[in-house]
Amino acid sequence: MALRGKVAIITGARQGIGGSVALAMARAGADLVLVSRSISAGDPVVKSVETAGRKVLVMQVDVSRRDKVGEMVDRTLAEFGKIDVLFNNAGISKPAMLWKMTEEQWDEVISVNLKGTFNCLQAVAKPMMEQKSGAIINVTSSAGLLGTIGQVNYTAAKGGVHALTKSAAKELARYGITVNCIAPMAETEMTKTIASDPRFREKYLERIPLGRFAMPDEIGPAVVFLASDQARYITGQTICIDGGMVML
Repeated sequence: MALRGKVAIITGARQGIGGSVALAMARAGADLVLVSRSISAGDPVVKSVETAGRKVLVMQVDVSRRDKVGEMVDRTLAEFGKIDVLFNNAGISKPAMLWKMTEEQWDEVISVNLKGTFNCLQAVAKPMMEQKSGAIINVTSSAGLLGTIGQVNYTAAKGGVHALTKSAAKELARYGITVNCIAPMAETEMTKTIASDPRFREKYLERIPLGRFAMPDEIGPAVVFLASDQARYITGQTICIDGGMVML
C-alpha cells in the first residue's frame, strides 16, 4: 500500500473532505492522527479508520491556537515517534458582502484558515526537518485562486494558503520535505448552499466543464498520491480537483 508505515495528521478530519481523506489514507496503510475542534472517538470517521485496521489517535484541537497545535505535535511524536504527512485541511466559512462583513467574521476566518494552516505547517516542519523527509498538503480553493463574491475573508485566507505553500516548498525542499496544495470543489457541509440552492448551483455548474460537483471520496486519491513516495519530486504545486473549473 502506498502509505504503509507512514504516520499522517489530518486536520478538519471529522467530516467532509477531511473524513474521506482519512479513510483513503487508512486504506493506503497510514496510521492517523485525526484532529478537529469537535471530534470524538465515537464519530463515524474514527470507526471507519479503525475498521481499516490502522492505529488512530483522536484529538480535539483549535488550529488557530499555537499552544494547542504544539500539544498536537508533541502527542503525535509521543505516540508514534514521527510525523510523515500533514493534511492541512481545517477551515471555516463566514460569508458576507464586503460592506457588511464584521471584524469578527474577518478575524475568525483568517485565524482558522490561514493562521491555522501556518501553525500546523510550522509545527510539523521541525520534526520533519530532523528526519529529512515529509509531505505537507495544504487546502486552498477556487475562491483563493480566482476570487468570489461574498467571501472576501475566505478568499484572502485561501489565497494566502496558496502563496504560503509556494514559499514553504522552497524553504523546506533542502530537507527532503514536499509542500503542495489542493483546490477541491466537492459537495460538503461548507459548500451545501452552493450545491443545493438552485440560485447558486446552476451558476457554478456552468463554470465546471465536467458538469458536476465532486463527492468527497473523489478527493482522497490525489491526496494519497501527494503523500506517497511516488510524489517525492513534486513540490510547490496546486492541484485543482474541480472538474476543470480552474485551469492553471
